[in-house]
Amino acid sequence: MRRVTEGDPRAFEDLYRLYHPRLTRFVTRLIGRPATVEEVLDDTMIAVWTKPRAWDGECRLSTWIFAIAYRKAMNALRRRDEPVEDPKADARESPEPSPEAHLGRRQIRAGLAVALDQLSADHRTVVDLTYFHDMGYKEIARVMDCPVDTVKTRMFHARRHLKRVLAGPITDWL
Repeated sequence: MRRVTEGDPRAFEDLYRLYHPRLTRFVTRLIGRPATVEEVLDDTMIAVWTKPRAWDGECRLSTWIFAIAYRKAMNALRRRDEPVEDPKADARESPEPSPEAHLGRRQIRAGLAVALDQLSADHRTVVDLTYFHDMGYKEIARVMDCPVDTVKTRMFHARRHLKRVLAGPITDWL
């Protein structure tokens, strides 16, 4: 250890070879995960190499090194994020729509887009501002610079057209 304290890399290599098998067994029993075990062993030996003067000789060298390994292992256990098994997960219904529902929504959106494209620009604007931008008839009238009654008439005709187109089979929409 004196040679390690003096910065002798060969002495550290010898120390590493001496303690690696013992530390591996010790840390593996504590934490079990091979990748984490290697991380803890590396951290332990880096601490021995970078702070060899921390060993004051009042305890055995092995006690000091194992104490470092123990603290590093406990820190690794605290950091570890273990997945928690949910035994009821398979029985619980998913909040996500089923593939069929997802497909159905996509088909409806596509059909609605086709139906909206068939409307005149004025009728499409009234529908868009009402349903997709939450505007009232007075606001739409201001946007379109027309009377409120004109907005109402355009909405009436747009709805009638959309109802007629969307009432047919889905294959007619597309």
